[in-house]
Amino acid sequence: MLGQILPKEKFADFAAYLMRDNRLAAPVAKGHQFIFAVIETPDEIGRIRLDYDITILPPKKLIMPQYEKLLNFTSRSPEGVSPSIKAQPTVILGVHPYDLHGLACTDVAMCQVPLDANYKSRREMTKLIGLNIQQYVNEYQFMADMKTLEPPEGGYELFLTDIGDRYFVEIGSADGEAMIEGSGLFVPTEKSDQKARHEYDVIKQNNFPKKIPYDTKRLPEMLDASYDSLLWDALARQCFSCGTCTNVCPTCYCFDVLDKLNVDVKSGIRRRQWDSCQLKVFAEVAGGENFRETRGSRLRHRMFRKGKFVYERTGKLGCVGCGRCIHHCVARISILEAFQQIAHEVQEMQKGLPHR
Repeated sequence: MLGQILPKEKFADFAAYLMRDNRLAAPVAKGHQFIFAVIETPDEIGRIRLDYDITILPPKKLIMPQYEKLLNFTSRSPEGVSPSIKAQPTVILGVHPYDLHGLACTDVAMCQVPLDANYKSRREMTKLIGLNIQQYVNEYQFMADMKTLEPPEGGYELFLTDIGDRYFVEIGSADGEAMIEGSGLFVPTEKSDQKARHEYDVIKQNNFPKKIPYDTKRLPEMLDASYDSLLWDALARQCFSCGTCTNVCPTCYCFDVLDKLNVDVKSGIRRRQWDSCQLKVFAEVAGGENFRETRGSRLRHRMFRKGKFVYERTGKLGCVGCGRCIHHCVARISILEAFQQIAHEVQEMQKGLPHR
């Protein structure tokens, strides 16, 4: 395995190097939890926590902000419209593999026709430095089932593995090579580094048991078979339809668009903001018709998006197994338990036994 070594004593210098020409975002503590935050000055580099467990929101928020101005308009005619695309060179440091997969999925969704120019412009100016993980951090995670323990091919510039007093660094792109050469802080790997990296992988392999009793390649067909399951109404009785699950999801990309008018009722801005398929008004159309009026239908829709619909659109499953939606759900509704229950019901159907 080829790579480079970054001594931990040089990490602050590397972060300072990245800040010269880029906005740098990295995990920092927020109370007893963690968030991705912009490191404003070199003095703040000490706030970076590469020992974090999981962030509240995924790094997607830095490329697809929760609130974003799309355009300004000064009149009701097309001539008065000017797009607003704000993108700047950015490095996101310390992204776990499952979040790299989340970004890869969102990339495909947002860069298909019709192309989302705002997202694409930010993504093209964003470089990713991944960070390896060695174990589940809570009972809600199931990345082994979703095949998101290793970074996606081509999904990062550099990928760091903590091997004691140094980071083993794998190079994923030409931009990653440029970071190494430009900083002048890295050294070639030695035999002991290769051995330490291998030992890390051995421990990692043993720390991630699978939790779903089938290969998740079969998830779309399993969901198809469960469409009329009583499971959805049972879960809906717990659900508050608050939308927290979609807000913290690395692969949710739905948004609403609003025009905010000035007092002249001619000029203003067009803004978009994250939206949630779990909110009752999400599927409401003209005339007040709502084609997902019940909580059960909305909850089923989210599960189908994660395991079927996003896959059909992007070729990637819409769930990375991070467990954020379960951890932050007030009602503790578990997508993992739903996928497990679906397997049980399908097996019972195949045996010819009735559902319970």
